[in-house]
Amino acid sequence: MPGYYRGMLTVLEILRRTTDFFTAKGVESPRLNAELLVGHALGLPRMRLYLEFERHLTEPELDKLRPLVRRRGAREPLQYILGETDFHGLKLKVDRRALIPRPETERLVELIIERAQPPPDRVLDLGTGTGAIALALAAAWTQARVTAVDASTDALALASENATALKLDATVTFVRSDWFAELPREGRFGWIVSNPPYLPEAEASAAEPEVREHEPASALVSAENGLAAATAIIQRAPAYLEPGGVLALETGPDQHGILSERGQAAGWAQIESVKDLTGRPRYLFLVAAGSP
Repeated sequence: MPGYYRGMLTVLEILRRTTDFFTAKGVESPRLNAELLVGHALGLPRMRLYLEFERHLTEPELDKLRPLVRRRGAREPLQYILGETDFHGLKLKVDRRALIPRPETERLVELIIERAQPPPDRVLDLGTGTGAIALALAAAWTQARVTAVDASTDALALASENATALKLDATVTFVRSDWFAELPREGRFGWIVSNPPYLPEAEASAAEPEVREHEPASALVSAENGLAAATAIIQRAPAYLEPGGVLALETGPDQHGILSERGQAAGWAQIESVKDLTGRPRYLFLVAAGSP
């Protein structure tokens, strides 16, 4: 990036040079990334930049912007640099301690809220990461008690920080557990939800640098060609659900055939495959045996 930010430069010039730099580094949507980072450094909403194109940046402002641009040029995820992301109407803190919540997971939350009528009294979120699913459901279902589980103490700390910031810490309980292993047996849940790791090792190794080099592999990759985590949940979840309770999973788009077979072998009463917004099979809804 040497020479990109020398002299008295306007906002528009900075945006152009940053866009060129990101383009050369292979950053997706380079102009949008430039606008978001410049706005973040200046403390301005992105659209406000268009009203200040001719404004000259001060040297302290450039000093604040330079390291952010270097980090993005090194393909660190934009969300980690900004320190936050939006998820289902919530502003979540994000950093290297947990996976960045994806739009596919936001869609899972939407589907759960649509289907859970009336809302359950108790919900379990397995592999909570940033707390995205647990906190979104707690915000939507104010009377529900939500338990959020993760094997990573770092991820749980981040999720707890998000719960406190959103004033949802009174309704969400965080438990360190490898899936169900350390989960207290204190009654059953109406819904269990999870976005477990489901990428095969080869697919994760071929992913973009933002994913491959910066996000926690434990939240992305699962053994048995990506199937191990989802299989473990499918096999053990019935013992933790109320009769007629539901398990909602986000999965890989080519995994539904074998996971459905394993669900049938585990005794689930109903198994439904649901497509994401791109038309790929992404979500599994499994209903436990018995009447609710």
